[in-house]
Amino acid sequence: MADKVILPDNQKRVWVFMPTLDGYIFREFMIKFSILLLVSVILFLLSDVLADLSDFVENGASWELYVPYFLLKIPGNIRFILPIATLLGCMWTMATFGKNMEVTAMRASGVSLFRCGRSILLVGMLTTFVNIWFNEGLVPYTDRRAGNLLAIGSGDVKKMRVEDQKLAYRSPDKKRTWLFQLPEESDGALGVAAKDGKQYDVSVKFYRVDGSLEKDLTAKNAIYLDDKGWYFEDLSITEYSSDGLFAKPPKQLKSWLLSSRVAIETPVDMQYSVKPVEELPSWVIFDLLRRTKDMSQRSRNVYWTVFYYRLAFPWSCFLAVFLGIPLATKSERSGILTSIITAVVIIVGYIVVAQMFLVIGKQGYINSVIAGLAPTVAFIGYGIDRVVRNQA
Repeated sequence: MADKVILPDNQKRVWVFMPTLDGYIFREFMIKFSILLLVSVILFLLSDVLADLSDFVENGASWELYVPYFLLKIPGNIRFILPIATLLGCMWTMATFGKNMEVTAMRASGVSLFRCGRSILLVGMLTTFVNIWFNEGLVPYTDRRAGNLLAIGSGDVKKMRVEDQKLAYRSPDKKRTWLFQLPEESDGALGVAAKDGKQYDVSVKFYRVDGSLEKDLTAKNAIYLDDKGWYFEDLSITEYSSDGLFAKPPKQLKSWLLSSRVAIETPVDMQYSVKPVEELPSWVIFDLLRRTKDMSQRSRNVYWTVFYYRLAFPWSCFLAVFLGIPLATKSERSGILTSIITAVVIIVGYIVVAQMFLVIGKQGYINSVIAGLAPTVAFIGYGIDRVVRNQA
C-alpha cells in the first residue's frame, strides 16, 4: 500500500472543480490514450489483413470488396480495445505524474488519489457509453456487413438472384412453419418484407399438438396488421386428415386473417430469426424473451446470457480507471513495468473469463445472470477495493 500523506488538522480534502489541474490531467491522459488506441487498432487491423486477405486474393476479389471489409472489422476490434487502452492510458498518465513527484505534490496539497483522476474517470464514463453504442448499434451492423463481404469475396456464396432465395421460419410454439420469398432489395439477412410491407409467395404449414400436419396454406402475398394478425390474399388452404397423411380438396379464398392471438410471430421476429443472437440489440433480445412464452429453455439460456453480458461488459472501460489509478501509484515503489504487467494480466484475464462465462452460460451449465454479470461484478469489487486501500 502506498504511504499515506498526513494533512494538517485544518486542511481538508479538495473536491471542488479545478480547471487548471483537471485540464492538465485530461490533456495528458488523452494524448496517451489516443496513442494506445491508434496503435492497437493498427495491430488488430494488420492481424485481420494477414488472416483474411488471402481469401479475397485467391478468388480474384476486387479491392472494392476487401477494403470495406477490413474497415468494417475495426469497430468490432475497438469494442475490445477500449478497456485495455483506457486502463493502460490511465496507468501511463498517473505513473508519469508519480515519476515526476506530481502525485505526491497533489496529495500533499489536499487532493486525494481518487480526486486526481476525476477527469480520467469522466473520460472513462464517456468511453463506456461509446462502447455501449458500439455493442448495441454499430458493431452488429458492421459485423453483418463484413460477413456478407467475406462470403462474397471468398466465393462461399453461390451466384444467384436474391429474389430466388427463400426464408424458412418456425414459430416459437412449433405449431407453424413459414416459407416465403425474400424481397429483391433484401441482402438475404437484413429484411423479410418488401417496401410495401408485404411478403410474397408465402407458404405456411400448421401442425397439431401431436405434431401431425393439420393444414397448409399458400398465398400470393401476406401482410401483418398490428393488433389483428396476418392478412393473406389470393390463397389456397389444404386441410389434412387427423393423422396428417391424407390431404382434402384445397379451398381457394380471396382473403383470410390469421389472428395475432393464434400466431404471435411478427415480421420483426422473422427478420431477427435469420441473425445470430450476437447481432441483436439488447432491447430486441429482451422483447423477444418477453413476448415468446413458448421458447425452449436452451434458447432462453442463450438469449438471457447474451443480454446480461451486454449490460455488463461495456462498463469495463469505466472500471479500468478504478484499477489503473491505484496500480499506477503503486509503481512509485515497485516500478512502472511491474504495474503495467499486472494491469495487462488483470484486464486480459477479465476479458477471457467474461468470454468463458458467456460460452458456459449459453450452454446452460450456470445461471444466465451469473454468466453475464459475475466477471464484471468481481472486477468492480477488485477495483473498488484497490482504490480504498490506496486512499490517503
